[in-house]
Order: sequence, then C-alpha cells, then structure tokens
Amino acid sequence: LALVLYDFTAEPGNNELSVRAGDTVAVIDQSVGGGWIEAQNSSGHTGLFSCMSTGEVGPVWLYPTSPLDCVIADPKKESKLYGLKSFIEYQVTPSTTNRPVNHRYKHFDWLYERLLEKFGSLLSIPSLPDKQVTGRFEEDFIRMRMERLQAWMTRMCRHPVVSQSDVFQLFLTYKDEKEWKSGKRKAEKDETVGPMMFSLVEPEAAELDAAQVEQRCEQYSRFTKSMDDGVRELLNVGHTHWKRCTGPLPKEYERIGRAFRNLSTVFSSSKYPGEEAKRQGGKIQGGKETKRQPQKDLYFLLETNSEYKGLLGCFPEIIAVHKAAVEKVKEADRLVSAGKISSSDKRSMNQRSSCMSYSLQAEMNHFHSNRIYDYNRVMQLYLEQQVTFYQQIADKLRGALSQFTTL
Repeated sequence: LALVLYDFTAEPGNNELSVRAGDTVAVIDQSVGGGWIEAQNSSGHTGLFSCMSTGEVGPVWLYPTSPLDCVIADPKKESKLYGLKSFIEYQVTPSTTNRPVNHRYKHFDWLYERLLEKFGSLLSIPSLPDKQVTGRFEEDFIRMRMERLQAWMTRMCRHPVVSQSDVFQLFLTYKDEKEWKSGKRKAEKDETVGPMMFSLVEPEAAELDAAQVEQRCEQYSRFTKSMDDGVRELLNVGHTHWKRCTGPLPKEYERIGRAFRNLSTVFSSSKYPGEEAKRQGGKIQGGKETKRQPQKDLYFLLETNSEYKGLLGCFPEIIAVHKAAVEKVKEADRLVSAGKISSSDKRSMNQRSSCMSYSLQAEMNHFHSNRIYDYNRVMQLYLEQQVTFYQQIADKLRGALSQFTTL
C-alpha cells in the first residue's frame, strides 16, 4: 500500500489514474518504469500515475469500495409536549440510499456517546460541536452548528471502521420510528465495546515484539503531542489576528484614509492646476476589505484546526491503552521466571499486544492521510484568497499611482 502525497490528474486515453493527496492505493506494479507505477484506488479503479506522488505506509484499515458520504440540510424548528419544548431538527441524507432521515442535536449526541463507548480505545472519535442554550434558534447559530455537524458527520463517514458499523448505519438509514428505537436499544446493550474491539482485529502481518510496539507508541505520542501544540498555537494566533482584522486594523486604515482625504480636500481648495492626482491618492483605503477578509479565508483555516484539536485530544487516551499493554508484556517476563504464568500465556499476551499495535498503526495512517488532504486543501484556499485580497489592494494602489506624474 502507498499513501498519495500530492494530487495527480489523469490525462484521457493514457490509462492513467487520478488520485488525491491523502488517498491510500494498492500498488500493483512498480516495474512500469519512467517514474510510473500501476495502482488500484479504494473504488477498485486501476491505472498509472507518477511514483513521485506516493509514500510508503504500513497497515491500513480495510476501506469500503464505495466511500460513504452524507448531507445535512433543511433545519426546521419543531416542538413537542404541545409546544412546551422546542428544538431544531435536521435532514440527514446518506449517499447510499439518498433517502433523508430526521435527527435533532440530542440524536447526534447519542451517536457520539455510542461511538465513543464502542471505538474510543482504538479510534479517534472527536467530540461534537458544543450545544448552546441561549440564542440556539437564531439563524446564524443554526447555520454554524449545521456546518459543524456536517463536518463531524463527513469525518465519521470517511472512517472505514466507523462508517460500516451497525450503529452508524442505523443513524443514517433507519426506516421508521420503530426501527430507530429498537436499534437504539440494541446499540445500548452492545457488549463488544472498548478494549474488547481489539479481539475483532485480524492483521495480515508478522507478529511484532514488545520493543517494536513500544517504539511505535513513543513515535505516535511525540507526533500527536507536537501537532496538538502547533494546532493550539495557530488557533490562538488566528483568533487574535481575526479580532485585529475586524476591530482596530480597519479603524486604523479608515483613519489613514480619512487623513489623506482631508489633506486632498485642502489641496483642492487651492484651485491650482494638477491637484486631481492628489485627490485620487486620498481615496485609497482598505478598511472594509480587511474587515471582510477573515470570513473568506481565516475562517476555514480555524475551523479545520478546531476539528484537528478535537481529533488530537483523543490520542493520549488511545496511546495510554497501548502503553499499558506494553508494560504488561514486559511484566510477563518476570511472571514467567517466577512461575506465575506459562510461556504460552506470555506468547498470547505478546500476540494481543502486536494486534493492538497494528490497530494503532492503521488508525495513525488513516489520520495522516486525512491530515495531508485536509491541510493541503485548506492552505490552498487560504493562500488563494490571500493572493486575491492583496491583488485587489495592489490594483487600487496601482490605479492611484498612475494618476501621478513624475515631475
């Protein structure tokens, strides 16, 4: 398997395969030559693409042939108990059935709790966007919460283990209230949860020893901690910059523009020839543009980082489970020497620890492939919008400059 690091667009008629950064592909033939490899994507399509676009990965989850997606739309205010209790209900439409189902926030919260209970020991299940009580029926809040619920559901749909689980499929595809309620009861009674989930993992690879498992744990622990620090720093700096762009900075630009305009008005009062250019110079200001800009680019960067803050917050607990397993395997040597357990018991413990390690590697590889795709996409958008913003400012400045002649 290989991880796609860069986008590659196939040319028609050349037996090429289009891939996106973050995709995982199965390498079929590396001997094609000329810097090309033949591979198969998760949809089962095969073709050629540049080997410069890929990097080696280890174990990965088994991805479905048809990726799942869903759309959250049409929020409506509903009520119960003869209007005593009001809530917002959303329409959720999965790509598999194209048949909408209705859910309110507490249903999403129920789904999150079930997923966390079932998969929290081996998968990163980020928390939902916060529930707000005051102002929860205001249009802007409804829109923002729907966007964040959409982002959360999209991320869950993209996870090959979560998306194929019974509880997630129930949430997306129940046919009526009876099926929804019986499915909920069944999910709440599910006993294969938490660390028990490792017993269902069957890695197709050689068994790892305790030292290899421990090394992987430390490697992932360092990376997730460092990325968490970086994400938090960017969020702090980004929010501070947003406040400046929507607060003091536009006011400063407006003050500068006003000072230029006042001076140009004085110049104009002289009625002396050649004053027009100076009036043009007084019209240049960027306050309004600066105030509107964060919504076009910084907003998406901060939203992506907020998502990853939630994802990264899950890893310390996940990694702690694996570190505890490593310590038990280490302790097994002493117990064998003391005659408290057999060598066969120790081998079983090492086998389980190895299986858990492959699960962690698969989850980290899924995380990395999504990270590469998400940050590549959001940074492209951010920089494109920044270029457009400064280009507009530069065009205005060039227009004003053209009014001045060299004396």
